Amino acid sequence: MELPAQTTMGRHHRVLMVSDFFYPNFGGVENHIYYLSQCLLQRGHKVVVVTHAYGTRSGVRYMTNGLKVYYIPWLPFFMQNTLPTFYGTFPLIRNILIREGITIVHGHQAFSTLCHEALLHARTMGNKVVFTDHSLYGFADLGSIHMNKVLQFTLADVQQAICVSHTSKENTVLRSNLPSQKVFVIPNAVDTAMFKPDPSLRPSDQVVIVVISRLVYRKGADLLVEVIPAVCKRFPNVYFIVGGDGPKRVRLEEMREKHSLQDRVEMLGAVPHARVRSILVRGHIFLNSSLTEAFCIAILEAASCGLLTVSTRVGGVPEVLPLDMIVLAEPVPADMVSAVGRAIQLLPSINPFEMHKRMKTLYSWMDVAKRTEVVYDHAVNSDSNDLCERLTRYYACGPWAGKLFCLVAVIDYIFALFLQWWQNWWRWRQIFLCNSIYF
Repeated sequence: MELPAQTTMGRHHRVLMVSDFFYPNFGGVENHIYYLSQCLLQRGHKVVVVTHAYGTRSGVRYMTNGLKVYYIPWLPFFMQNTLPTFYGTFPLIRNILIREGITIVHGHQAFSTLCHEALLHARTMGNKVVFTDHSLYGFADLGSIHMNKVLQFTLADVQQAICVSHTSKENTVLRSNLPSQKVFVIPNAVDTAMFKPDPSLRPSDQVVIVVISRLVYRKGADLLVEVIPAVCKRFPNVYFIVGGDGPKRVRLEEMREKHSLQDRVEMLGAVPHARVRSILVRGHIFLNSSLTEAFCIAILEAASCGLLTVSTRVGGVPEVLPLDMIVLAEPVPADMVSAVGRAIQLLPSINPFEMHKRMKTLYSWMDVAKRTEVVYDHAVNSDSNDLCERLTRYYACGPWAGKLFCLVAVIDYIFALFLQWWQNWWRWRQIFLCNSIYF
């Protein structure tokens, strides 16, 4: 359901954002958590972030506007995800929830291990939980089957869920069997103050196409290997700037060598988010070759800088921009090359400053925060279910999986009782020792 940009109750919440993906990494999920947290802070809510340690970055850190971040001492295991422990994070999560007086736990990203564990522990302790899904998944491959079952387990006991596009909502509902009335659509946004156009930095004798993404299979890096040589052959005045790093970077380097495109394809490697704008303003066209995408914030950043976008017609991408600001193509090389040709013909009619002005009205992080407040109000007003009702929902997840989910939840509940007993015993022990010393 679409949410109005206003709160229903006007109450202030104490929110814990949880994900394996946060600063110092930069990406769609990281930016979403940061900007949403900043806007919620400005609107009077208390926001705390929990993520895993990044190298030497461990412990408690403070960011802009006093945003408090707990970098718990868990190191990433695979693709920035922590090793699944089920219960290993419970003592830390419990301590943070009690210390910060948290009322709502907001988890982000379906393949974040820390997110799933925190939502389980929060429900065991009686907190309200909200989940935001940022990605699309399939149904046939082995990895997606396992991930969808984990998502079904987590979402069986959440108050509300958020998706960043209508396509993402349909995908999440099908994967998790979550009632559609519990899932709200709130798109991502862009900080237009950071991404302003500067046409003076563009060359007048070339058409510069910018690509900035992780160079992995899901982002269509293999598609770029075929599209870039074909575009360069068809349009002699085209120049490519490719920013990003990943396992597919080697293939792009090999393509550049094979076709002798060193003077027409500039490889930048990993690009810090602070430098993204300085690269975008050099270009006329932004090329997105993703094979699956729930939303794609990079398209918003490019449009805010006045670039015409050429993108694959996948996932929620067609929902992101008006049709006069984007050229869509099927994720096949021939159609992508044709789309680039159509975009080059449209360039004389593109006004970068007018595009930037439209983006300011279309997308705003403050608007996202206001809509998220409505979801929080719905979550707070939902019924607080006891363990038996929670187990009933878990049991309905499947003949075998349901029993396993119930076992996990029961053990988590017993562990919570043990931690409470331990805390009480330790407190009384300290009081007894203090009294013994006094007397």
